[in-house]
Amino acid sequence: MPSYLDAQRIASLCAAARHGLAVEVVATTGSTNADLRQRAEQLRTPVLLAAAQQTAGRGRAGRSWLSAPDDSLCFSLAWHFSGSVARLAGLPLAVGVALAEALRSRGHPVTLKWPNDLLLDSAKLGGILVETVAVRAPPDAPALWVVIGVGINVRANCERDAGVAAPVAALAASGEVMDRNALLAALADALVAALSLFDAQGLAPFIDRWQRWHAYAGLPVMIVEQGRLLHEGIVRGIDGYGCLQLDTGCGLVSVAAGDLSLRPQAAMGMRDAATS
Repeated sequence: MPSYLDAQRIASLCAAARHGLAVEVVATTGSTNADLRQRAEQLRTPVLLAAAQQTAGRGRAGRSWLSAPDDSLCFSLAWHFSGSVARLAGLPLAVGVALAEALRSRGHPVTLKWPNDLLLDSAKLGGILVETVAVRAPPDAPALWVVIGVGINVRANCERDAGVAAPVAALAASGEVMDRNALLAALADALVAALSLFDAQGLAPFIDRWQRWHAYAGLPVMIVEQGRLLHEGIVRGIDGYGCLQLDTGCGLVSVAAGDLSLRPQAAMGMRDAATS
């Protein structure tokens, strides 16, 4: 079983690659998301781009995403959507559902943290970054591209994890063998299926699924931004736009995605699993 990422092997294991998804692997790059965004003008079909090593990975709100060769999985998927950017409300949550369910089907009990984190045992396993690119395209080419970046800790790595203040999780222990090619193929297929469904029906088919895997469903939380408390209440799920619904005791409050942190209330004695 090769430990290195191999585009040919990934494509051979990926059903989506047999239906038009291009699969590419580079040895080193700054950011797979940045690479695909720069290429958006020339893209005609969906592209999956993975990097053996990513040196300038980014998370939500410009935060850095740390990775390690062989022990991390960093990739981006460029996908074209019909219609306007307004139709993409809630897309990061649908992506989270697809990834979590794919990982759970492989024996990893992953849960979700609003709006774009993957958790394992209450610690951060991975993150999602969704960016849009509108391009001037000829009539027969897509004009709106979405680039979905994903970073997942595949194996524990002390050097990588030492750079993160919050608890960090990995799919496997240090030194444990894991076929990252097969894993990436499975995640790519799950994403392609989810994106096709989202393009046709929006967030609606994912709302109940997201709530099923949400780590803080029904729990008291605080919403903070840059250290400032914005809201606190009981999580009641998400609405049709992907906004978090909080029961504050004075009614429901909708919280839109942004530079926010979701933290269990200290008064409840629950461990802080936020990773921002």
